[in-house]
Amino acid sequence: MTPRISRKARITGTAVVAAAALVAGVAATASASPAPAAKGGAPVALAASHRAEMIRDASAAKAQTAKELGLGAQEQLVVKDVIKDADGTVHTRYDRTFAGLPVLGGDMVVHRAKDGSIKSTTKSTQKSIKVASLTPKITAAAAAQRAHGTAAKSISAKQTGAQAAKKVVWAASGTPVLAYDTVVNGVKKDGTPSRMHVITDANTGKKLFQYDDIRTGKGESEFSGTVDLGTTKDGSNFTLTDGDRGGHKTTNLENGEDGDGKLFTNSTDTWGNGKPDNPETAAVDAHYGAALTWDYYKEVHGRTGIKGDGKGAFSRVHYGDSYVNAFWDDSCFCMTYGDGEGNKAPLTAIDVAAHEMSHGVTSATANLTYSGESGGLNEGTSDIFGTSVEFYANNAEDPGDYLIGEKIDINGDGTPLRYMDKPSKDGQSQDNWDSSTGGLDPHYSSGVANHFFYLLSEGSGAKEIGGVKYDSPTADGSKVEGIGRDKAEKIWFKALSEYMTSNTDYKAAREATVKAATDLYKADSAEVKGVEAAWNGVAVK
Repeated sequence: MTPRISRKARITGTAVVAAAALVAGVAATASASPAPAAKGGAPVALAASHRAEMIRDASAAKAQTAKELGLGAQEQLVVKDVIKDADGTVHTRYDRTFAGLPVLGGDMVVHRAKDGSIKSTTKSTQKSIKVASLTPKITAAAAAQRAHGTAAKSISAKQTGAQAAKKVVWAASGTPVLAYDTVVNGVKKDGTPSRMHVITDANTGKKLFQYDDIRTGKGESEFSGTVDLGTTKDGSNFTLTDGDRGGHKTTNLENGEDGDGKLFTNSTDTWGNGKPDNPETAAVDAHYGAALTWDYYKEVHGRTGIKGDGKGAFSRVHYGDSYVNAFWDDSCFCMTYGDGEGNKAPLTAIDVAAHEMSHGVTSATANLTYSGESGGLNEGTSDIFGTSVEFYANNAEDPGDYLIGEKIDINGDGTPLRYMDKPSKDGQSQDNWDSSTGGLDPHYSSGVANHFFYLLSEGSGAKEIGGVKYDSPTADGSKVEGIGRDKAEKIWFKALSEYMTSNTDYKAAREATVKAATDLYKADSAEVKGVEAAWNGVAVK
């Protein structure tokens, strides 16, 4: 039988929310009026087929683009993404190779005017890409062995070994050098899988950098009330496969730690009972959160799917045993959720799903390296869009706020995991930038981005929003007037997708958001001044 899409109410909470809460969430997408046409520097919504055509055209012209940019004979461009603005500006994101080797830190965005001329270029590095020799002085096996030893310092004893070291050009810091990229697979002490990249100088054996491919984040309650889901009928059963959103699937790992999991199947198309002892409950929340996030990016930012290609990711629930976390993994293009302490509190609420999916969006756009200041910006981006999706959902059971993890009670005392108005209230995150920011765990250096976003959205000082009291200070004691969350979201997304690169630090993030605000609202606008004031408020100048 040909599969068909079914939409029915699913029980996910102990209370039934009003119909008004439903139409403001996923169900609203079927009948919502079209979003207003983009204007000026705002990105236009591209159909997946149109985006694919633009990528093909850019790929066909990449040699000419390299020539226009004055790149060397051994350098080649690889098209990663294309975004078009309403004024005709086209932003093409490229990775780069040198003599056929990937250049880590060589990514760039070329901004072309409507007439095709290059307006500007945003580069991850300003250094010329060249190395003295392509012949390494140490072997790949020696590099892999050293990388394994290095990674063991941050990964638990459950090592699964290092993959073969691959030759690359390292250009993310200092003078470009020939290097090895070794991926060490293992497990962190909290049970999170790890895929640690260790970058080693191919001539000296010195470790140059390391970062983890697995991006983690913690979130809220499992309950979202009664919600509509996108499911597919196949034969006599229904599955958690959302045909309206790129075929997004939700699967059951059954407390395992590998594989895709088993697709949830149900004969009645009524899922879960709002209690964690029913395996479907966590699946409902994850599936619902993924749908909301898809709708948010499509309706607010014109992006169809995480990669903008119209294809859905998938969600895996019931990972491990009492695993108190959730994570995004590029290799499977999926979100994975643990069941929490005692397997009684799955981390599958709205902003958790949005947080994890947003790691995927970041990977598909700026690809902010998950270490140093770029790691803080990566994690902050997921908090920013997790919060934005929570407000967008307008779900009465989980209303929008500027608190992260306020319902899961991970701390055991009822306090949130993170605070956007004053991040330091969690005891570890930074309110403001200083020279130590790049050395912090990304979950704590993200405080600077979170605080900036709150100030830009709502302004400084004491206030109450949606029944929650906030009091946001500034680094210099200045008063910041917020420009509104809707504008702040659009500025951050445009900056991420068009002006940030893998190496972006906080100073460069300020430049990127000022450019984005200028494109959207013109130079000297209240919005541009608001961006500048908010960055001043977190000591990024």
